[in-house]
Amino acid sequence: MTRTKIALVGIGKIALDQHVPAIHASPDWELAATVSRNGQVPGVQAFTDFAAFLAERPDVPVVSLCMPPVPRFAYAEAALLAGRHLMLEKPPGATLAEVHALEAQAKAKGVTLYATWHSRMAHAVAPAKAWLKDKSIRKAHITWREDVRKWHPGQDWVFQPGGMGVFDPGINALSILTEILPQPVHMTTARLDFPKNRQTPIAAQLTFSGNVTADFDWRQEGPQTWDIEIETEKSHLALRMGGNMLEIDGKPVAGESSIMGEYPALYARMADLVRRKASDVDLSPMVHVADALTLGERLTTDAFDF
Repeated sequence: MTRTKIALVGIGKIALDQHVPAIHASPDWELAATVSRNGQVPGVQAFTDFAAFLAERPDVPVVSLCMPPVPRFAYAEAALLAGRHLMLEKPPGATLAEVHALEAQAKAKGVTLYATWHSRMAHAVAPAKAWLKDKSIRKAHITWREDVRKWHPGQDWVFQPGGMGVFDPGINALSILTEILPQPVHMTTARLDFPKNRQTPIAAQLTFSGNVTADFDWRQEGPQTWDIEIETEKSHLALRMGGNMLEIDGKPVAGESSIMGEYPALYARMADLVRRKASDVDLSPMVHVADALTLGERLTTDAFDF
């Protein structure tokens, strides 16, 4: 089976931890080039300039962008204008409007655009969605608490405008919520905690319609918490480990104790979209983040430094 050449742009922690192993293990893809100011992958042609890559490697039809959201639009637009299929790490952009623009450009060029949400590929998300399909939801709560120092060590961009702060991990929870609920919800109130020396929130308390609430915090040391709990008319569902383990009434019923299946599933999905000449651009998780930043009451908390 012939593998399709793909370029990976932005060789940082998430690329090395998740994207590179997923591509190398895939029967669909060959990692043919990387583009990064500093990072490289051994044995793979490395560029430091994206325009040079586009000019010198017309044989690579697919680009996967792993860089932070703020500088990403220019790269995404250049890739699409060059006729390359495009895969976007979450969140797909810094603003909703720019992703709408990319979607229109992809359609005009006849190429695939895939706005990925890796947490939707967690092992237990599909079983949870199927179980909830015919259920009446009484209430739901998300607890998404982790340590920014562990997952983004020294990465100040997450606290700069466009970096999203605690919504960088929180949007993973929202991507699961918008996937599994049988009916959509909308935000009604939000409280956002901003360190006095930072531009994005480090914690958030959210309330949605349908008796849905969320607690996001980026200051939790020790064990990390990525849970979604949902009460129906008769039973209690819990998704643990970021959507990878499913419990019904306290009993494990589906999933695996690993997050390593998420990115391989994303790349399998991208291969299918390219084969079908289709796109997948669901912005519903990003809409909730935008609504939180619009509605949110801002509270100032202690300074935060890495």
